[in-house]
Amino acid sequence: MDIYSTVIPAKAGIQSLPDTFDTIVIGAGGAGMAAALFAALDGASVLLVEHTKFVGGTTAQSAGTTWVPGTHHAASVNPSDTLEAAAHYLDNAVGNRSPAALRQAFLDKGSEAIATLESKTDIKFRPYPKHPDYISDLEGSTLCGRALEPLSFDGRLLAEHFKLIRPPIPEFTVLGGMMVDRTDINHLLAMTKSWASFKYATKIVLRHALDRLRYPRGTRLVMGNALVARLLYSLSKHQNVSLALNTSVEKLSGTEVTLTQGNERRTIKINGGVILASGGFNRHPTMREEMLGKADPTWCPAAKGHTGAAQDLARKLGAHYGAVQPSTNATNAFWAPVSLRKRADGSTAAFPHFVMDRAKPGMLTVNSTGKRFVNESTSYHLFALAMQQTNSTPAYLICDAAALSRYGIGMVRPGATSGDRALQSFLDDGYLTQGTTLTVLAQKLGIDANALQATVTRFNGFAASGVDLDFQRGTTAYQQNIGDAAWSGKNPNLGALVQAPYYAVRLYPGDIGASTGLETDAKARVLDTDGLPIHGLYAVGNDMHSIMGGVYTAPGITIGPGIVFALVAAQDACTNTHHR
Repeated sequence: MDIYSTVIPAKAGIQSLPDTFDTIVIGAGGAGMAAALFAALDGASVLLVEHTKFVGGTTAQSAGTTWVPGTHHAASVNPSDTLEAAAHYLDNAVGNRSPAALRQAFLDKGSEAIATLESKTDIKFRPYPKHPDYISDLEGSTLCGRALEPLSFDGRLLAEHFKLIRPPIPEFTVLGGMMVDRTDINHLLAMTKSWASFKYATKIVLRHALDRLRYPRGTRLVMGNALVARLLYSLSKHQNVSLALNTSVEKLSGTEVTLTQGNERRTIKINGGVILASGGFNRHPTMREEMLGKADPTWCPAAKGHTGAAQDLARKLGAHYGAVQPSTNATNAFWAPVSLRKRADGSTAAFPHFVMDRAKPGMLTVNSTGKRFVNESTSYHLFALAMQQTNSTPAYLICDAAALSRYGIGMVRPGATSGDRALQSFLDDGYLTQGTTLTVLAQKLGIDANALQATVTRFNGFAASGVDLDFQRGTTAYQQNIGDAAWSGKNPNLGALVQAPYYAVRLYPGDIGASTGLETDAKARVLDTDGLPIHGLYAVGNDMHSIMGGVYTAPGITIGPGIVFALVAAQDACTNTHHR
């Protein structure tokens, strides 16, 4: 793989590129890299164009969970699952919010996509032992088998290419850049209680200490960083792939693109097609407000590259956004509650509250009136939608001292106790608010103290009985899975708030990716307003209108379809090349 970039000045920029490629992919996130890899495997000459200096996009900063039903991995943890059951689940969850033909194409090609990657590249997955579909009370849902996890990867294998991987969100790392997944966290927390955990934790910490002698961050990559690294490593083995970083697309058609890199401009011809995988509209200067209303851009924890510029060029060719049917759980984006904190460099950290705190015992969430408004153990998408639908922004995630120590809260790590030096820094900058009593906490937050006290008293009663009469928290398999399986109470999601002091962080609804994208057919071909394919133009990932119709059905429902339709688009584009 040749890299044409100001990052690695081994080539003379885009002027060194060949005049013609079979396939050009716009955007080097997970879906774009997968599309380039599938095209390369089919023998196509491929140019992968990335606007930023990093590859990986939001995938690199995510958990990397990849939802693809019916793969060869599913049988090892859920042999009774079927594609018919998955289709039934999607029909129940999504209905007519997206074309059934596209959902079926995803199911039909999913197993092939994963099997191709694992048999012909360095990409490897494993199934989660338990990772339920998010709407786990619907028929057709499963507890495991559909959500796949990328195996960890040794970043040292990338040599000079390691620095091209988009770093993870800093607040998701420990010890100055050591990536950790849920397995690592559990061992780190238990290292003083278990010999097995002590050995495990010691091994990864020593590895990280050695890494820091040579690298700016740890090279043991997990989650989305591991998936992106495996994609890049696999691409690097193909001589028919070129990667242009720091490069923008100025003009676009199905037969050629005009690229700019610094002061250079270059027009490249295309034999087969161009695949759009630029990440969606979320940072578009005007479409963001039109699509997402008043959601502040600083609340968005996703990568910076998804400006929607490539979509604008496609729309000039007749492309259009897919239609969204407004409902209580479908919008133009996928969401998560985030908390905000200023970093030392002046940037703002938007920390997504996915699974580590809000659904745990000893925690609840209230609005400015001091009352609960949501089932705290629902999916992060539905949680953030509830914030918007009930005008509960900011919301306040509240816990007692015992829950803070056991689970942490947001950017505050587990194990924190009152008086800790590390904890004090969060209090000093206002990220965390502390109250010696609930009344004091309410006063500091500016909410009604009597209402908060009444809310906590009622909630503590639910914790004692194990039944949340107001929001039915902890009643589904998904909710219980993100609770505390080791909790001694009657419900893994419910625990009383009784141990002072009390703490709170402010939550905001952050968009984590676009669900609305360019309308395509089942071959990922971009359609015009008459419903006809635009010659040579494809869209995958968040540039493609989500087959979920804006409903967050399961973990990894952006990366999974992104990879599968990357295969679909690459195969069709390569067919066009072969027919020329």
